[in-house]
Amino acid sequence: MHLPGGTELLIIAGIVLLLFGGAKLPQLMKGLGDGMREFKKATRDEDEPRPQVPTSTTITNHNEPRV
Repeated sequence: MHLPGGTELLIIAGIVLLLFGGAKLPQLMKGLGDGMREFKKATRDEDEPRPQVPTSTTITNHNEPRV
């Protein structure tokens, strides 16, 4: 599978313009930019090392006989 070329991108852009109209297009692009910014921020936060959280210890039941 290949990425869309210039002609395909122009066709997709034309269809989007017809569907949403010129007035809604800036709002859609702003929302897309905000979403991309949040995604980059979240991935950047994941790269930072997290402090080690102590794990819980195993609870043994002393009433059961050992095998």
